[in-house]
Amino acid sequence: MPRKPRQILVTSALPYANGSIHLGHLVEYIQTDIWVRFQKMQGHEAVYVCADDAHGTPIMLRAQREGITPEELIAATWEEHTRDFADFHIDFDHYHSTHSPENRELAETIYRRLKDGGYIRSRVIKQAYDPVEKMFLPDRFIKGECPRCGAPDQYGDSCEICGATYAPTDLKNPVSVISGATPVEKESEHFFFALGEFEPMLRQWALEGEHVQPEIANKLREWFEAGLQDWDISRDAPYFGFEIPDAPGKYFYVWLDAPIGYMASFKHWCERTGTDFDAWWGPDSTTELYHFIGKDIAYFHTLFWPAMLYGSSFRLPTAVWCHGFLTVNGQKMSKSRGTFIKARTYLDHLNPEYLRYYFAAKLGAGIDDIDLNLEDFQQRVNADLVGKVVNIASRCAGFINKRFGGRLSATCCEPELYAEFAAAREPIGELFEQREYGHAIREIMALADRANQYIDQHKPWVLIKETGREAEVQAVCSTGLNLFRVLVAYLKPVLPKLAEAAEDFLNIAPLRWEDVAEPLTDHVIDPFKPLLTRIEKEKVDAMLEDAKEHLEPAAPAKPASAQSADIEPIAPEITFDDFAKIDLRIARIVRAEHVEGADKLLKLTLDIGLGTRQVFAGIKSAYAPEDLEGRLTVMVANLKPRKMRFGLSEGMVLAAGPGGKELFLLSPDEGARPGMRVK
Repeated sequence: MPRKPRQILVTSALPYANGSIHLGHLVEYIQTDIWVRFQKMQGHEAVYVCADDAHGTPIMLRAQREGITPEELIAATWEEHTRDFADFHIDFDHYHSTHSPENRELAETIYRRLKDGGYIRSRVIKQAYDPVEKMFLPDRFIKGECPRCGAPDQYGDSCEICGATYAPTDLKNPVSVISGATPVEKESEHFFFALGEFEPMLRQWALEGEHVQPEIANKLREWFEAGLQDWDISRDAPYFGFEIPDAPGKYFYVWLDAPIGYMASFKHWCERTGTDFDAWWGPDSTTELYHFIGKDIAYFHTLFWPAMLYGSSFRLPTAVWCHGFLTVNGQKMSKSRGTFIKARTYLDHLNPEYLRYYFAAKLGAGIDDIDLNLEDFQQRVNADLVGKVVNIASRCAGFINKRFGGRLSATCCEPELYAEFAAAREPIGELFEQREYGHAIREIMALADRANQYIDQHKPWVLIKETGREAEVQAVCSTGLNLFRVLVAYLKPVLPKLAEAAEDFLNIAPLRWEDVAEPLTDHVIDPFKPLLTRIEKEKVDAMLEDAKEHLEPAAPAKPASAQSADIEPIAPEITFDDFAKIDLRIARIVRAEHVEGADKLLKLTLDIGLGTRQVFAGIKSAYAPEDLEGRLTVMVANLKPRKMRFGLSEGMVLAAGPGGKELFLLSPDEGARPGMRVK
């Protein structure tokens, strides 16, 4: 008896609209896409929605640096993100933005319901304030030492080492990421969500069911023991986001409206398709709701999010599933090593299905990190997909096409072998259901080995040379192609484009999970075309080269006694009048960029208080662009502009050192502001 189709809503975490998609992001979207595709192959109604997370101070500041509106910035990023996802075959049913009418409406609805329920409280707090920029600092624009574990270089809202959350004012030795100044405290009225009121419900939801993984449940116990604190859900102007109703100058914190973006994206899809939104999101909904997220945002999704939903009379998630991080060649992704690889950089060189397969082969249901070992990546894809799976079709199709007009045998000559392959759909299906993709891939590859052994055992290339054995050749090759069809069905959630090409070659309708129950007989296939090619090391190397930031090797260290001899002699004396001609100004580096075709130059956009200047500086060997933005330095403001082949350079920044890695950009003391003259 066929199973009743399930109604399933699935989401992935919303990528931030302030940067490109990279391979670390893709772990999650590929993991989610595989699960959704599997559910759809089962005949279930599975809807996959996502959106760009488009609010917050970082977006506002970047738009200012680029001289565009935040709306223009997030629109361009949305186009880039959707293009990258589509080219990696991530099949969203709808991809939206948190900067949308639906999200504003739902955020205000949830806020008002929480407020009416007595769960929103206001109080005056002391906040970190940048005395140079004259603005309150968002959490992510303050760095310091974690107040709980002491880890350095942590942001002002949560620690990436111990997972603690806290107020920015709790950080030890804080600094402003924007100006480098030490923040001062300033009072402001803020709105808080009473998270602690929901602890009994959260304990029951998180610890008594299967709504979270065991590792996350253990972490939740630690958080419950530490105590749930009120959550600050407001931010002060200037801020890019939704203004809080009846609170001029106050905005919803990005983490309040970001998860609501799941609902907003689905609501927009509902309006387009005529679906009843309340039937899926109402408190009595019988549909299933699953969130795929990274383990670093578990706190927001397993505490704040379900509490917000419960307190505003919406349904709770069926489950929140976390995954680990991505390392490349056993190390954290690195720009200098070329292993911080953007999605587009990968796509410029390699087939996206190679990465989909490799990630699937590594992923399990837990939160362990996975490693992209590029040598293993190349070997595994070549051995498994090309050497095993596609090889079955290429070995058998030629005989069927050339000797038998493309027609398969009228009967299945190996019913027991085929039944063994078909019976695997239940255990393999359960592994996909439980997100144990790595285990599923091992089972599928074991079947691929079995199919190749069968072909090797019967040797159709030998049989065809013997008179009167043509029917055996047709039977063996027909069996091989039927086994190939089963393998393609099992791999279809992982490799949708390979499956599509195989379906065209086999001349069959799109494969469903149950289709493998019966073999193809007396069926005509189309001529075989190569389905996949091997990964060449040269392409992997070219990808790494494109991703790499070219850094000159550091100069060898010199003995202390030799260093003084290398110091340049003092230049000839000048008069005070000569010196007075030079106009030195404090400048803030608002943007730093690589210069295409230049080995040593960075393009700097400098704020000198009276506007901005463009300067080409030969400091690429010592500084990465992202390390310079927001930093104060000193520039020669009245140097005659110099026309270069890369553009006009309108000044010079001051640096010390002989060159190469030994270049040191001059920086003023704390308190200096752009435009101040150096005297």
